[in-house]
Amino acid sequence: MALNESTLVAVFRNRSDAESAASDLKANGFSSNQVYVGSYNNAGAPGTAREWNATHQHEGGIKGWFKSLFGDDENASEYAGYEGAANSGSAIVSVQTSDDDVDRATQILEEHDPIDVNEAGTGQSGAAVAAGTMNAAGVASASGRQTTSDLPASIPVVEEDLRVGKRSVLRGGVRVYSRVVETPVEEKVNLREERVRVDRQPVNRAANASDLRAGAEQVIEVQEYAEEPVVQKQARVVEEVRVSKDVSERSETVRDTVRHSEVQVEDLGRSTGQSDYSDDFRRDFQTRYASSGGSYDDYAPAYSYGYQAASDPRYQGRSWDDVESDLRTGYGREYPNSTWEKMKDSIRYGWDKVTGKARTATAQGN
Repeated sequence: MALNESTLVAVFRNRSDAESAASDLKANGFSSNQVYVGSYNNAGAPGTAREWNATHQHEGGIKGWFKSLFGDDENASEYAGYEGAANSGSAIVSVQTSDDDVDRATQILEEHDPIDVNEAGTGQSGAAVAAGTMNAAGVASASGRQTTSDLPASIPVVEEDLRVGKRSVLRGGVRVYSRVVETPVEEKVNLREERVRVDRQPVNRAANASDLRAGAEQVIEVQEYAEEPVVQKQARVVEEVRVSKDVSERSETVRDTVRHSEVQVEDLGRSTGQSDYSDDFRRDFQTRYASSGGSYDDYAPAYSYGYQAASDPRYQGRSWDDVESDLRTGYGREYPNSTWEKMKDSIRYGWDKVTGKARTATAQGN
């Protein structure tokens, strides 16, 4: 195996969970040749024949497969926990991948809730993925992670930014229709009408000259007139419907949370980081607590907690009153069998040693 390749091993409660994890790996770009699933048939059933059932067969069954990962029998302790889990009915999944894809494969396996082979007897779940980068001899380290000398290594520090934009959202509107509607109307009008009436009246008198002239040839013509209604329509604009929009602006505060990763560097050469002040801590203990009958070992974790808290980047530049509540919560979580009120003064002393506000036991006695 090349130096830049790793093998991840995970243990699952049953074959079904293991197959599900393997399918997820293949769906995310890992080939069938990279993914291995193995389990015993009838594992844990007394008096029944067992057979190692694996997607890829190795000479020697499960032992042959483990030897291909961890080396010869002299390294059997490396895979004893995994073999014991398989004997008890668990299924094993391994994936061979490049170093660039180790984190991605690990995340996929852990999403399917593997079991911790070290806690298999208690049924606890946890990060049961054993990852390793093969060294030149192909042998994994005792911790289950195979080591390599490829350095430098890096841990990404991730920080989220909050970016607030704007988009148009339809909230409503108005649609205006126009149509012609006919409505019946009526109006009364007085009409004048003429009729010619001809009357004949009997007369008995002597005719004169004018009568003779008129009677020779005379035409009388009278015309009759009548009024009839004349209808005219004229369209008039009596109202206008105008559609417009009023635009207003408002300010809105957007609140959310952003994440960032914090990397804490621990100096492996110094177990607590406050050895330079251990003598001061002991002198303060003698002055403050020795008469109460307690031992320095009871109070040493409190001095150390205050010292390390003051060195924590989260609290640097802040006053004791500002961080006391946070420190109290953290202390109770880290030391549940101890009480804050009893240890508060020793924690404060360790804090002040870093912030430069403590006096030595000698100065306090003067």
